[in-house]
Amino acid sequence: MIPAIDDSLRIIELEQNYVAHNYHPLPVVLARGEGVYLWDVNGKRYFDFLSAYSAVNQGHCHPRIIEALVRQAQTLTLTSRAFYSDQLGECARFVCDYFGYDRVLLMNTGAEANETALKLVRKWGYQVKGIPPNEAIIVAVQRNFHGRTLAVISASTDPVATANFGPFMPGYEVIPYNDLKALGEALKNPNVCGFWVEPIQGEAGVFVPEDGYLARAQELCDQYGVLLMMDEVQTGIGRTGKLLASDHENVHPDILILGKALSGGVYPVSAVLASDEIMLTIGPGEHGSTFGGNPLACTVTMAALKVIEEEKLIENAARMGEIFRQRMNAIRSKTDVLKAVRGKGLLNAIDIRETEDGRTAWDLCLALRDNGLLAKPTHGDKIRFAPPLVITEEQMHECCAIIENTIIAFGEGSNWPKK
Repeated sequence: MIPAIDDSLRIIELEQNYVAHNYHPLPVVLARGEGVYLWDVNGKRYFDFLSAYSAVNQGHCHPRIIEALVRQAQTLTLTSRAFYSDQLGECARFVCDYFGYDRVLLMNTGAEANETALKLVRKWGYQVKGIPPNEAIIVAVQRNFHGRTLAVISASTDPVATANFGPFMPGYEVIPYNDLKALGEALKNPNVCGFWVEPIQGEAGVFVPEDGYLARAQELCDQYGVLLMMDEVQTGIGRTGKLLASDHENVHPDILILGKALSGGVYPVSAVLASDEIMLTIGPGEHGSTFGGNPLACTVTMAALKVIEEEKLIENAARMGEIFRQRMNAIRSKTDVLKAVRGKGLLNAIDIRETEDGRTAWDLCLALRDNGLLAKPTHGDKIRFAPPLVITEEQMHECCAIIENTIIAFGEGSNWPKK
């Protein structure tokens, strides 16, 4: 039985009345997903161009991942790390071989993985680099987004993330993104233990640094004895047309931070990978999680990573991303509604010019929803587009046509400037 239209309003009202107002969802109530598609409670189908903030790279409800989930869920779900399980060692070896590291520490969410990396780099700074107690410094960058825990937002420059949440954790120096001169100066401080950075700033609006920025950053970190901490929670697992976004510059960070698509959006899994020298600074009781590395998470992770490789989703992301940016740049020749196009692979964003009557990127996303495509604004005038990596060329062209027609119609029906 298909719910009545009013059922959507009832469900939205239920969330509004009982859920914390820490998100501002687009008004659509989703009930089912498969591949690149989502369906609402009334049966309307949409193309998903957010992928749960890049967690669903493998597509919604991928049958191989779901099969692995169900199989393991019927056998053993959780033991805690108080005991060994038959899945953790196999998963750890698989993940380390997959990404080229000695050891992995599995957690649940991207924010937890970043917290883990912060503790790990500080511990290394004191035990290996010899920084005096409580004087370690981590260099971060402006416009960063690594999560919303107190330790993470202590390095944030986003007033929405920080207002009324202080006092904040000390031990950070925040410099401009994509600024090698500022980085070189900051790393001269002998108490700096880590440089914490996203290879592409996704939440900020898909800002891609200049070619060579990441490679030179790694050289500077090596020169000054500082660990490069790469947050690939959103950019990793094939999203940008490489396994990792840092692979575009052949950068191998000292600490790799992963989450989201590590499980294909099926189960919360995150990971921090590093060398023996770094990882073994943490001993029993110094960090952990009841659910971290549980058997269900391990099984799902291995299945999700096999899908990425065996179904050649990385290569597909690179090809589909080129098509998307070509189509979006073509729209710019037709209207000034679209101010800019940025991205790599299937992590892209456009900047939208506000109308004279006050309509914004939010209103455009509402129009896209009405036309069968779901996306979400970030930071006001930016719309991030990140479909599942399983999208086909035919589907990509269909989606680009939806976006183009929506933008053109939106502009023609308002005071948007047109070329």
